[in-house]
Amino acid sequence: MRRQVLVLISLLSLGSVLGQVSYSIPEEMAKGSVVGNIARDLGLDVKRLKSGKARIFTGDSAEYIELSRDRGVLLVKERIDRESLCRQTTPCALHLQIILENPMELFRITVEITDINDNSPSFKNDEKRFEISESAIIGSKFVLERAVDADISVNGLKNYSLKPTDNFGLKIQSHADGNKKVEMVLNKPLDREKEEQISLLLTAVDGGEPQMSGTVKIYVTVLDVNDNAPVFIQSVYKAAIAENSQKGTTLTTVSATDADKGSNGDVSYSVSSTMDSVSDIFTINENGEVILVGEVDFEKAKYYQIDIEAKDSGGLSDSSKIIVDVIDINDNKPAISVLSKSDSIPENSPQNTVIVMFSVLDPDSSNNGQVNCRINGNIPFTITTSSNDFYSLVTDSDLDRERASEYNITLLCSDEGVPLLIIIIDIV
Repeated sequence: MRRQVLVLISLLSLGSVLGQVSYSIPEEMAKGSVVGNIARDLGLDVKRLKSGKARIFTGDSAEYIELSRDRGVLLVKERIDRESLCRQTTPCALHLQIILENPMELFRITVEITDINDNSPSFKNDEKRFEISESAIIGSKFVLERAVDADISVNGLKNYSLKPTDNFGLKIQSHADGNKKVEMVLNKPLDREKEEQISLLLTAVDGGEPQMSGTVKIYVTVLDVNDNAPVFIQSVYKAAIAENSQKGTTLTTVSATDADKGSNGDVSYSVSSTMDSVSDIFTINENGEVILVGEVDFEKAKYYQIDIEAKDSGGLSDSSKIIVDVIDINDNKPAISVLSKSDSIPENSPQNTVIVMFSVLDPDSSNNGQVNCRINGNIPFTITTSSNDFYSLVTDSDLDRERASEYNITLLCSDEGVPLLIIIIDIV
């Protein structure tokens, strides 16, 4: 007669990865659409999916994909919006695991979400107003608001146009990070006596099919005499801030100078509109001090780019940017998800028999996110891992029911941050 050893477990790790399959689907597919024939692609019989109680494990992420055991296929469970899921990150992918039992098996699935042209370029404001001196010299530049397009690659923002072109033209400068600096350039002298008000239309277009666009109206009031524009001392500033910094913290101080005297030389600062609503997190005061007014979280954004503008009373302006690095602190404990476990095993089970499969995730970076797991006590089990974040609790010596008919197992997992954060789980 085979006798069973009852295993009571406290847990914190994961097990063996047998295969990996990748699929690619466009965003916005209808619910119920087929992602792929997972049974065929993994070389599994549909009956195995049923007998093994196959299921999808997604960790803490939303369940966009579901498994049809009867058909052996993956289906779209919820509408997938690539922009909401990944924003500008590319490639954008869902990482899933399929778990089977009797015996336990783990398969890793990657589903890449490709972009479709479902967003048009847009401006934060409907209009932009300038007051420009009629003595402004040819070549004077005026910073315009950048458009944003949530789509990427060919579907993203492609170009700008400005009409009419009687007095002004466009200057577009590409940065190394892919963003474009958009400026309106004076190509023909202004004459207040002939035309005091000028209306223009700035249009941003993307490269998708069909092409989509967005516009902003520009109004220019012609003034008298302002010879010099502000000039930032630096074109790029750098700063760093810890993710737990209090509101009101000053990051850095910027400075722009204007050679004009009196009111024409008075410079005011502002945070230009950006895609990530940076103006809700940072502000700049009249002295050029950049101040934290919101919250920063390293796990959500590792850095920010703040576009700033210096403007004098005559309407002339210059722009610069601040690159802010967010410093990670150890503010997340390891999190454990049990994928599968056995409540009992035969006493004649061979070594390396899997008792529990689990995953451990810590969203912190570097040492703050490095997790180590161990078993508390001297018992015939050990922890193994075959891939990042996934572990198995296995036997490491012979079991003898007459010597010990059950075990209480406690697992401890800790990160390597300061202060060290620990999670303890009893597996029963």
